[in-house]
Amino acid sequence: MGRQRSAELFENARKLIPGGVNSPARAWNSVGGTPIFFKRGEGSHAWDEDGNSYIDYVCSWGPLILGHSHPEIVKAAQDAAVLGTSFGAPTEFEVRMAQLVVDAVPSIELVRFVSSGTEAAMSALRLARAYTGRNRIIKFDGGYHGHDDALLVEAGSGLATAGIANSAGVHPDYAAATMVADYNDVESVERLLEAHRGEVAAIIVEPIAGNMGVVPPQDGFLQGLRDLATAHGTLLIFDEVISGFRAAYGGAQSVYGVMPDITCLGKIVGGGFPVGAYGASEEIMQTVAPLGPMYQAGTLSGNPVAMAAGIKTLELLSEPGVYEGIAATTDRLASGLEAIFAEAEVPAQVNSVCGALTVFFNSNPVSDMKTASASDGKSFARFFHGMTERGVYPPPSQFEAWFVSAAHTEKDVDDTLAAARDALTS
Repeated sequence: MGRQRSAELFENARKLIPGGVNSPARAWNSVGGTPIFFKRGEGSHAWDEDGNSYIDYVCSWGPLILGHSHPEIVKAAQDAAVLGTSFGAPTEFEVRMAQLVVDAVPSIELVRFVSSGTEAAMSALRLARAYTGRNRIIKFDGGYHGHDDALLVEAGSGLATAGIANSAGVHPDYAAATMVADYNDVESVERLLEAHRGEVAAIIVEPIAGNMGVVPPQDGFLQGLRDLATAHGTLLIFDEVISGFRAAYGGAQSVYGVMPDITCLGKIVGGGFPVGAYGASEEIMQTVAPLGPMYQAGTLSGNPVAMAAGIKTLELLSEPGVYEGIAATTDRLASGLEAIFAEAEVPAQVNSVCGALTVFFNSNPVSDMKTASASDGKSFARFFHGMTERGVYPPPSQFEAWFVSAAHTEKDVDDTLAAARDALTS
């Protein structure tokens, strides 16, 4: 495929924007080459600035569960924008959207809207600290919850030690208050809680890991976290920014039957616009200003255009059969990829849940960041470029999810599998 226009735009962007991108995941650092600049999208496809068409499995990193430019969502946003793009004051859209979220997500009684998943996670941690009067946080190796200082942390030398910052500019005190456990390992969490008894405000976890690639929770893991949190007076936070309204209409908590104390949402609830949210029981949310002492605010929180798009998205997702269709498409794609890799005798694992999957170039099952990190990144990079040259756009990183939408068809899956077979054999 010719991508001259993308190359020109990237060269210009590098003179004006750090690295030429406004988010590092777009830079293709792990796969090499020049990022594709996209111009338009429709349904399951996106077109670049050079006119090339791709079956899109990035889907804006998850929000586009109904595909690009869904006409009903576009109309809802347009109609709202005509009335006013922002007021900095309450609107009916916020109330309607809040009702949909409260009705859908089992653990949420009150919800506060913000503008991003990062803001939701940051606010949830502040709420946990305010409610418990404690300062320490436990997160998981490979878990990503946005670029808040307290969460840009990786494991230190031992499980009972403080974390260390994995980004420049993070104050060491923030990193020191965050401890890192191993995903799918309840005992690693128990050791931290015992070593810092009475000090841990919250355990924050993606109930379905999505940022070490897709890694589902093993049997008993989430319930184990729930039991430990309750026993230690610690709040359990589910970061459902990815899994919320993707794994199921009520999120991963409705799939696994484990209720967190606080839930973070994002991606899908904005219908393609920048939206995040956090919610909890009425008792916990009474801590949030103006009801309580935990301050959090935002001029564009509950933006009417974004709320209108989110409302229409959730209404469409609540229709019968939507999730069954997405799950069937995901299963068909995942099983097809597994068969092709086996056929080609290429070591690979395909982890999947409803609406998301990851192909790991790994001989062994992937259940945490350590096993995910054993994947062959160079092989993935070659596979990625082979797929994009054949009109399929997977995420440009070994450790990200492929997102499947309701717009992806059987033909899209067939074409993707044909591209994968050709990319591997060539």
